[in-house]
Amino acid sequence: MGCLPVPLLFLLGFGLGYAIDGQRGAMWGAGIGLVLGLAGMGWLVVLLRRRR
Repeated sequence: MGCLPVPLLFLLGFGLGYAIDGQRGAMWGAGIGLVLGLAGMGWLVVLLRRRR
């Protein structure tokens, strides 16, 4: 469950980038999506491990 944001945002960024600027945009979108997915995964893990 914690890894779910990575492929979702990667593919979303790839698709949006490709739609906007072709292959060059797809590479930028995939990179940005990957970074956002990793950040989202880290944030989700922190939220799950936090004790209340």
